[in-house]
This record gives sequence, C-alpha cells and structure tokens, in this order.
Amino acid sequence: MTLLKDEDKATAKIHPSSAVALQDVLRDGQTIAVGGFGLSGIPADLIDAVRDSGVKDLTVVSNNMGIDGKGLGVLIEAGQVRKVIASYVGENKLFAEQYLSGQLEVEFAPQGTLAERLRAGGAGIPAFYTRTGVGTLVAEGKPLEEFDGVTYVRERGIVADVALVHAHTADTDGNLIYRYTARNFNPVVATAGIVTVAEAEVIVQPGELDPNHIVTPGVYVQRLVQASGRPKDIEQRTVRTRTEAPAV
Repeated sequence: MTLLKDEDKATAKIHPSSAVALQDVLRDGQTIAVGGFGLSGIPADLIDAVRDSGVKDLTVVSNNMGIDGKGLGVLIEAGQVRKVIASYVGENKLFAEQYLSGQLEVEFAPQGTLAERLRAGGAGIPAFYTRTGVGTLVAEGKPLEEFDGVTYVRERGIVADVALVHAHTADTDGNLIYRYTARNFNPVVATAGIVTVAEAEVIVQPGELDPNHIVTPGVYVQRLVQASGRPKDIEQRTVRTRTEAPAV
C-alpha cells in the first residue's frame, strides 16, 4: 500500500477535467443519479463528459431530463439512456417521443418521494412507506401496508453506481457548499452514489470553508473537478414588454 504525503492528500480528489474524472468510472448499463432542477444547478460539464464517453444503456435518476439539447437532454439525443426515474419530464420533446414509441422506459416518482428515495439510499435505508401515490398508478405493483388505519405504499431507496453533482464552492477534501436553487437535489444525490463526482465553481484549500456552511461532507465525494465558466442556461425565459414611465 502506498501512503500519501500530506500535500498529496490535499489534492487526491482533484482531477484535471470531467473526462479524466469519469474515464475509469463509467460503464454500460450503470445507474447514474444527477443533481439539479430543470437546468438550475446541473453538473453540465460532467453530463457532457458522460455523453462524450459513449456509455450506453444507462438508467438515469434525476428530477427531470433537461430540455432538448441542454442538460440531460444531450444523453437522450445521443441514445445513451435506456430508463429514466424522474418526477418531471415535460420540457423535452425528444424524451416524450422516445417514451411514447417505447424506446425509453420511464418510472415516474412524485417529487418528494424521489428525493426521499435518494436520501434513503444514501442513508443505507432499503425502503420506506409513504401515503403519496396510494390509489394511483404510482403505487401499482408495490406492497401496501396499513398503519393506524391509513394505507401506505412501500418505496425502495435508490443507490446509484455513479452520482454527479454541481456545487458552488468546494475544498480539496470534497466538502461542498451549494448556492441558491442549486441546493435542490444535489445534496441527496451526492450521498446516494457508490462513486460521487462533483464539479465546483470555486475550489479552496481545507480549512477555508466555514464548517457551519458545509452541506455535503467530503466523505461522500470521491472525485472533484473545477467547473468551467460556461453560461448558465435558463429553462424558460418569460419577459413582459417594458412600458415607458409616464412623463413627470
């Protein structure tokens, strides 16, 4: 066994690019959990690296599948996704076409249930009960149980082979801080991966982060890469016509 020097330990998780961080991690047929909400807080560089790797037959777990040509939509376009577990998919036309044609398998999960399935998987909880979805297609084929006169459906926790997340700030130990809306599915996704790879806009040295602000402890993050300075896309831009101010 090779022991790392202190200076090497500080950068052991850092990789020079998303492609390098994922090159010996990705395999055909894996389950990949991806953080983000719409196009907000998505690990865009890591998603592009998955596309460029050419892996296929993936099961993707995410709040949504992006839009055509953006976010996880690029994996749909590349034909790399076999199954999707998501709570919302309404913004991606190609996704809808592949689903309706039977090319893509889809497992819909209520948004809170999906978040809890990821949290449970990261916490080592194999299953839990919830009232959400009882009496609907969501509960079809799943075990039901009655507690205190109320019926609940059993949902399985999710553990992904690979988890991809985007953080605003990280230190080289992999401790992560999220910013604004990016603190959505990223924290639960980060804990649910057997291997978690994070991209961060700012990377600092250990000790520079306020421990009270750290959301994901570095123990959950195996690899870290500097996020590129690409523009952050807006899923839907809605504006109104500017009216002239009345003359005074």
